[in-house]
Amino acid sequence: MQAIHLEKLDSLEADSFINALVRFCARRGVPEKVRSDNGTNFVGGEKELREAMWSWKEDSKAKAHFLQKEIKWEFNPPAASHMGGIWERQIRTVRKVLNVILREQIVDDKRLSTLFCEVESIVNGRPLTVLSDDLNDETPLTPNHLLLLRGGPHLLPGRFDQSDIYGRRWRHVQFLSDQFWKRWVCEYLPTLQLRHKWLRPKRNLQDGDVVLIMDENTPWKNWPLGRIIQTFPGKDGLVRAARVKTSWSILTRPVTKLCLLESAGREM
Repeated sequence: MQAIHLEKLDSLEADSFINALVRFCARRGVPEKVRSDNGTNFVGGEKELREAMWSWKEDSKAKAHFLQKEIKWEFNPPAASHMGGIWERQIRTVRKVLNVILREQIVDDKRLSTLFCEVESIVNGRPLTVLSDDLNDETPLTPNHLLLLRGGPHLLPGRFDQSDIYGRRWRHVQFLSDQFWKRWVCEYLPTLQLRHKWLRPKRNLQDGDVVLIMDENTPWKNWPLGRIIQTFPGKDGLVRAARVKTSWSILTRPVTKLCLLESAGREM
């Protein structure tokens, strides 16, 4: 599913990490497995939790019970960040965008916590696949559907601009969230459209494929989806453009602006 959960830590000490883990468990449930790198706060936090649990497991029955409930903790080998590719990729895109939009901003703890929640909702609202075969109902399945048992929030409080930095705090947060959306989409969409030119052939888009339409002016938290109804191959047989049916119109777009979300035969 690759959903994310963001927590703001007040320091890099083990105490801050343990408190963040407790908040996560209270909101999401206790995980069966935790994987992490060898950060000192992770190593120290794991050690303190292990020692705290063993300190009051006195009788054998209680020990057997809690051994079944303990979290299995796995550390990546030192200097092996590539082994955390799934979460490192999500962290990289989010951190890169946040570094840009917060570079010259003065944000207090309350605004930063709210911004993290908005960012979490945006990233977990990305489409994974479609829910219906109805051409007029291109509602995508997202990580939010699996976390919340419904789609994520789509409330747009209004339009925000640079002047909101100096206004009400909630407007400042919404402006930053809007900036994150615009920049993160530009970072995320290319990862769905990796092209290996001259290395190996890539599948052509086909009629019936469901695609995500790349548009820099897409409103916040909206993901324009469409179904291909016609392709336009070149002389070499490679599809260069396609006609796409959306819920509001029929568009013609180059393949560079279309990201395959679900194939016509549902074989990804």
